[in-house]
Amino acid sequence: MPPPRIEPYLADCRDLVVEEIRRITPPDGPWTGGLYALVLDYPLRGAKALRPALCIATARMLGAPLDAALPTAAALELYHNAFLVHDDVEDGSELRRGKPSLPSVHGVPVSVNVGDAMLALAMRPLLENTRLIGVRRSLAILDVLTRMAQRSAEGQAMELGWVRNGSWAVAPRDYLHMVYLKTAWYSFVAPMACGLIVADGSRLEVQLRRLATMLGIAFQIQDDVLNLMEAGVEADVDSERYGKEVAGDLWEGKRTLMLIHALACAPAAEAAEARRILDVPRSEKVKAEVAWLLAFVRRHGGIEEARRSALQHARRAARIYAQITPELPPSIHRDFLGDLIGYVTERSW
Repeated sequence: MPPPRIEPYLADCRDLVVEEIRRITPPDGPWTGGLYALVLDYPLRGAKALRPALCIATARMLGAPLDAALPTAAALELYHNAFLVHDDVEDGSELRRGKPSLPSVHGVPVSVNVGDAMLALAMRPLLENTRLIGVRRSLAILDVLTRMAQRSAEGQAMELGWVRNGSWAVAPRDYLHMVYLKTAWYSFVAPMACGLIVADGSRLEVQLRRLATMLGIAFQIQDDVLNLMEAGVEADVDSERYGKEVAGDLWEGKRTLMLIHALACAPAAEAAEARRILDVPRSEKVKAEVAWLLAFVRRHGGIEEARRSALQHARRAARIYAQITPELPPSIHRDFLGDLIGYVTERSW
């Protein structure tokens, strides 16, 4: 179970950020075709709001007021939801946060436009930053978000390229580099770097970046593990709250750490059969094939290897946190960061 302080802190940050997003989202008019109602769809689906919470916690534990961090936190959440919409288009995902994805309901053109609108709206709070924290820090945050978007696209390009090209020459280090770009930078390094800038601090910058990297990698590996957990098979997984398509990574043929490990350990003929099924386009796969892949990953220790790696990265994060804790005054914001270390590998959604 996550530490008891984690979810209330996330919920408080989520409420603040959703209200900020509502404030900056225009009402629909006669010519918008319901665009802004769809912009609010994903943000209102009960997300964890982890990225804005990390931004707020980092800024607050270093002494910045909440009002100074809130616009950047809202921009991060808008960016995140825009990326989710585009990700659902690229992956053909059918579920998002327990409901049908936007592309599955409204189609690709409308969904891409909604994601584009979110990216445009994310600029508004960044402009408001110039009044709250000054031009210098506002430009520094914009620089971080620009690099975040670029690295996320690079990580996505790596992952999509492996599937598109039918490439199986993917080692664990390749997966970890992809995760560093796509998840660690996007979900942990950038939000914490933004919080650091809001607080106008450079103290602990190196340690916080290393901490964010370790947390981000552990978080993504656990996310991959949760994706392969079937309701009724793994009792510790909350399938309803997970809100994504179970085994979706196998339907999409994604190269996860679990799959890389299983392919390396399996007999040649069995590994070849797994690759054959994985290379079948999603629309042509059948449930029996995906069930076979799931059993294949389990049989060859893929889930255990992934959990081991996630815990290893979380332990590295814990060591860094222990080093910096004495340099930070006690606060719920500092405690949230510490609690997050256990949460990333223990969460069930």
